[in-house]
Amino acid sequence: MLTLGLDIGTSGIRTAVLDQSGAVVATARAAHLPQTGAAIDASLWWTACAECITAQVKALEEVGYSGQDIAAIGIDGTSGSMVLTDAALNPVSPALMYNSKGFEAEAARIDAAGAPPSHITRGSNSALARAMRLVSLAEGTPVHLLHQADFIAARLMGCGGLSDHNNALKTGYDPERETWPDWVDQVIDPKLLPDVRPVGTALAGLDQAVAADLGLNLRAQVHAGTTDSTAAFIAAAPLEAGVAVTSIGSTLALKVLSTKRIDLPEQGLYSHKIGPYWVAGGASNTGGAVLLTHFNVAQLEALSTRIDPEEPDDLNYYPLNAPGERFPINDPDLAPRLTPRPADDALFLKGLFEGIARIEAEGYRLIRDRGGLYPTHLVTAGGAAGNVTFRRIRERHLGLRIDVAAEVDAAVGAARICSVLS
Repeated sequence: MLTLGLDIGTSGIRTAVLDQSGAVVATARAAHLPQTGAAIDASLWWTACAECITAQVKALEEVGYSGQDIAAIGIDGTSGSMVLTDAALNPVSPALMYNSKGFEAEAARIDAAGAPPSHITRGSNSALARAMRLVSLAEGTPVHLLHQADFIAARLMGCGGLSDHNNALKTGYDPERETWPDWVDQVIDPKLLPDVRPVGTALAGLDQAVAADLGLNLRAQVHAGTTDSTAAFIAAAPLEAGVAVTSIGSTLALKVLSTKRIDLPEQGLYSHKIGPYWVAGGASNTGGAVLLTHFNVAQLEALSTRIDPEEPDDLNYYPLNAPGERFPINDPDLAPRLTPRPADDALFLKGLFEGIARIEAEGYRLIRDRGGLYPTHLVTAGGAAGNVTFRRIRERHLGLRIDVAAEVDAAVGAARICSVLS
């Protein structure tokens, strides 16, 4: 039997189907549907996901399978994106996305309710504050607060009220104690909050009408999902303590699989629970966007050949495109440090590489110093991961060999949670 993974990403919807050996059988993708007006309609998430699943079933048929061969479905979505629905799973509020902010009044209520100073729900852009704003925007009677992945899972199953450890984390759920905080009922009706299950847990079968419409096996089980970044981690690396993944896309994201939970929101550090482990990590504002601000891809490749990766630099850059940093320094006013600039562009690029590498190493040392594990096996992904010169500079700073990830598709990770973690 086959496993379907569905990734609701910022740039679109992707699916991947794996066979019993874990090999990718077929993939599909679909674009997010255009939103009209300022309010985001979560129903369009479902329409786009249904379109992608339909395309995926057709792709399966081209390689000798069918939708009836799918036995399990895992879903990931953007962390902190959510909507309120009624009992029939119709949205009764606009959706709010992971990057929405400006919820100062709600944040003040969370503080007054007794949230600990370091709690992940504090702040004007926290997911719990976002949920509170949704309640004030609701029309009709809300029944379910659903994260993006929860909403799609609910539409597939025909029932709501369920979530997973990872998506519920920043809304306030404690995956270690497996409970919502005791003060949460002072800021939101606890009846709206989902019943939270471990990532990968089988939840329920498919709604009969949905299964028929999408060409799926009615007996296929929907499993508790995860966030998009955690799904990408699961796709890229084996689930073994000490395994780490650094993704260098526009920004720099670090994650290491640890046996200990580390949540230090004041330093931009969080842990997500998967199986017996914790994925501890954070994201810096440095990364590939800084490199591409100064050089195009062809220039990066040409200049890299003139750099000696074994020779340390003395420029001590902190490469940012604008003031503000999240991790390993959490300082919204931290200024970029990109001077002095050498006349030789190769030396300037080397300084950028060295600065990003120092931030990466500092991030993993911070995790280690707070009780987590320093990487024993590091895998890298993202647009800058293939630059051999840059990778060697990073290896020198980290004291580790770095392997390029063979798989980076979050949809693959979403599928893997069904078999690896269930």
